[in-house]
Amino acid sequence: MLELGGDAAWASFLWMFVCVVLIIGLAYWFTKYVAGRGALGAFSGGRRMEVLDRMPLGRDQSLILVRVGERYLLLGAGTAGVTLLSELTGEEAAAWKPPERAEEHPGFKEAFFTIMKQKGRR
Repeated sequence: MLELGGDAAWASFLWMFVCVVLIIGLAYWFTKYVAGRGALGAFSGGRRMEVLDRMPLGRDQSLILVRVGERYLLLGAGTAGVTLLSELTGEEAAAWKPPERAEEHPGFKEAFFTIMKQKGRR
């Protein structure tokens, strides 16, 4: 076997370390900026399309109410694909909208600082 000298071993280790850090950095950048901003297309949400409600019917089957512009579509989704079941009026779609919540859950940052303040008082 070929044995590496002291300097060559450190250079090899340093190169491997740089490659691992680069891979981790690229993975972080990709998930934060590329996938997070919807640059992949399939995950991007816009202001013109909105899923208003979803009702599971069984394994891999559900009803989905979608607003596309001013149109409201009732879709059936299953393993075979997505099917348009009906187009609803605005009044019919309003009956499907979930009720407005009086109390919103705090975000992670607010919850974290609340817990830290509580722990500091003890």
